[in-house]
Amino acid sequence: MTYTPREDRYDRMTYRRCGRSGLQLPAISLGLWHNFGHDTPHATKQAICRAAFDHGITHFDLANNYGPPAGTAEEAFGELLKTDFRLHRDELIISSKAGYHMWNGPYGEWGSRKYVIASCDQSLKRMGLDYVDIFYSHRFDPDTPLEETMGALDHIVRSGRAQYIGISSYNSQRTREAVAILKDLGTPLLIHQPSYNILNRWVETDGLKSTLAELGVGSIAFIPLAQGLLTNKYLNGIPAGSRATQGKSLDPAVVEKGIASVRRLNDMAQARGQTLAQMALAWVLRPDTNGGITSALIGASKPEQVEDCAAAIRNLDFTAEELAQIDAISEEKAINLWAKSSSD
Repeated sequence: MTYTPREDRYDRMTYRRCGRSGLQLPAISLGLWHNFGHDTPHATKQAICRAAFDHGITHFDLANNYGPPAGTAEEAFGELLKTDFRLHRDELIISSKAGYHMWNGPYGEWGSRKYVIASCDQSLKRMGLDYVDIFYSHRFDPDTPLEETMGALDHIVRSGRAQYIGISSYNSQRTREAVAILKDLGTPLLIHQPSYNILNRWVETDGLKSTLAELGVGSIAFIPLAQGLLTNKYLNGIPAGSRATQGKSLDPAVVEKGIASVRRLNDMAQARGQTLAQMALAWVLRPDTNGGITSALIGASKPEQVEDCAAAIRNLDFTAEELAQIDAISEEKAINLWAKSSSD
């Protein structure tokens, strides 16, 4: 069946300026980290992406290693670009990344010029694209000069492979260094993608949020729902078949540690007339004097989850009392599953 997107899709989403650039991103973006590999039927992937676009979600975020196996998320999205979004490419922001292990040998991960540019070319081929809108360094490489990694990103933009540059999980110090290098090269840093949610506040304690605001760099928070922990999925314990039982980077010990806080947060969300997921997203997107987040990057295993998350934009306001209560409840706020990659 031919897909025709909703005509009112842009009335159903809000858009925010990304740093000091001319680019606007939807407040909610869709990440294809999980549920877009061979372990998910193509029809499900198609339904999720259609639901996203119908709700005005124009930004689809990928990486070279998303699957499983690695690369298959980009292949699946490439098929959707041919079938569902062929006439809508210029309405989409498509991003990909390089940094984690993709192929064997010394040139298949991290931040060397050889790896980053080769990975970008492979990603474009898998998706059938001439360019991506944003290309990221997925993680800081402590063994490669930062000038080399940023130089590779600059070349990717200048060669027409990408429109903008991003970095992910870099701490405040490394972000400042990257911005300075890119400024000298003449290709500014558009966006930073850190992990951030109610239970994971490292971007605040590290000073990254205020650094991004000072430097005029946009931000998109990944795992804003703590990989499902900040949803109704775990309110009654760890369900069979959940990510925590599948070894998909959500440690059951983390779930057990945070479950009491999550239940209390759910009570707050209900009092606000929101689902827990909606309140968690609203908290990430709330106005913030230390530098607000441009977009929250969700994942989904079914289209109904996209619809629920998109509704978070209806109420992004918190009272001072509510924010204080969230802080008091969230005793696990030092949790950071990406602590090593963001501490170098």
